[in-house]
Amino acid sequence: MSDIPASITEATEQAMAATEAAIASGLTRIQVEMVIPELKQQPIARQFLQVFETLGLQVRVYFPDAGAAALAKRDWGNPDFAIRGIGERVGDLSADDGAILIVCPSAVEVEAVEKVCQQALDRPVVLLNPQLENIATIGIGYAGRQLRERFLSTLETAYHVRPLEGVVVLRRYPAPWQIWQGEENAQELVTELNQKPSGEQIDRIIYGETEDETAAKPPKRGLLAELQQFFRALSQ
Repeated sequence: MSDIPASITEATEQAMAATEAAIASGLTRIQVEMVIPELKQQPIARQFLQVFETLGLQVRVYFPDAGAAALAKRDWGNPDFAIRGIGERVGDLSADDGAILIVCPSAVEVEAVEKVCQQALDRPVVLLNPQLENIATIGIGYAGRQLRERFLSTLETAYHVRPLEGVVVLRRYPAPWQIWQGEENAQELVTELNQKPSGEQIDRIIYGETEDETAAKPPKRGLLAELQQFFRALSQ
């Protein structure tokens, strides 16, 4: 039976369980990557509050900007914990702040996110669906890329699900990274890895290496069709 989530609800439950396990094991710099374009970030973030409630931790929440933070605060009924835009970090963390949730930070917020992590000391910081790896697309130079790469190396992925061409990459802490292949409801586990696989690694694992680079590989389905199928399954 496949471990691949059959719905957004199931993916969220898997992500929350993996995050809770990671925090309980002592990890403090955690990222969760649900690579589903149609995902609405604020409702997922609200569900993630249960992780901290279960662990008995008061949480401080950061959104990419003040507008998103204000909207969440309104929709969440003005809760008694702090909700801020990452660029408007007001004052230091209070003694009551036991954990930090940063929702969907982008590449331009890498420096601000790193400062929050430094300020948090040994308190757990969870990055929910970060977009930190898109730095090349926004024209940030070499120094920015170095900062991004250094900071990303400090993070542990508690949960990751990403559909590719006929393949799903999955990680559920504390299990290793997994590559699944196959059609909907008929995926098979191809391999497990200790680190996140690159696109080149996935190709080698799925299609194998060949001395003749012009040799034909097994036909791939179009990425768009593959994504559409996966997202249809998740939205049911």
